[in-house]
Amino acid sequence: MSDIPSDLKFLSSHEWVRVEEGEIVFVGISDHAQAAMGDLVYVELPETGIQLSAGEEAGVVESVKAASDIYAPVSGTVLEVNETLLENPEAVNTDPYDDGWMFKVKLSDLTELDSLLSSEDYALQLESEAS
Repeated sequence: MSDIPSDLKFLSSHEWVRVEEGEIVFVGISDHAQAAMGDLVYVELPETGIQLSAGEEAGVVESVKAASDIYAPVSGTVLEVNETLLENPEAVNTDPYDDGWMFKVKLSDLTELDSLLSSEDYALQLESEAS
């Protein structure tokens, strides 16, 4: 079973959200997602300053096996991107929840967090996908 930190919220498409400072959140992809993709070789991140809507395509990750879109789990303004990933995309493989974070968003609607999966619900989703 993949590592699933209890302080995160998830989209069913495997993106995670960590609330850091009130309405500021970090976004990345889950351990399960990076493991399924294999070794990442390229990450495309959103531009700083753009407005994202929940569910909107925000970037792309590419591995030796496949490419996959990254979706915005919440609506808001992109405050920062993890520039390290542009030169070192494999950081997502080695540490998807800390060094492998992808972008930081200032939420425009805090209630959107309520519609995301808890770590427990995400684990149940993974179990049902595996069976």
